[in-house]
Amino acid sequence: MTLSRHDLLTIGQLAERSGMATSALRYYEKLGLLHAERTAGGQRRYSRATLRRVAFIRAAQRVGLSLDEAGTALDRLPGDRAPSSQEWSAVAESWQSRIDQQIAELEQLKRKLTGCIGCGCLSLARCALYNADDRAGAAGPGARYLLTRDPADGPEPHTTEL
Repeated sequence: MTLSRHDLLTIGQLAERSGMATSALRYYEKLGLLHAERTAGGQRRYSRATLRRVAFIRAAQRVGLSLDEAGTALDRLPGDRAPSSQEWSAVAESWQSRIDQQIAELEQLKRKLTGCIGCGCLSLARCALYNADDRAGAAGPGARYLLTRDPADGPEPHTTEL
């Protein structure tokens, strides 16, 4: 059997081809991320173009973007037909700065995890220098240096030098 881009898929077929659970697809539809036509019997039917929308949502989630962010991007695409490559390019372009920001945050995380992150554990030798007596805890909860600054820059300005 030859498949056409105009073929409609059942929710089971969409789930199988996309690798998503049917419950997730129904949830995405409830959020307005996906659109299904209904048969006379009330069964969902999805266009094959929905596969790309699902792939887009999955990719967005894998890189840490929210369903709201994915939805905002998908709202820029036509709902009554398969988007053109130019329309997908416009969505990709609109996300460029967000993706660049995510990459920078991941690179920062990669660099910082081997040193003192100001979490209060005081378990690394460098913690005694960069977070003596858990001074980072005065700035608030969590891994203060991981969230804000590089401990290699030296102690916090408000602390006494060691």
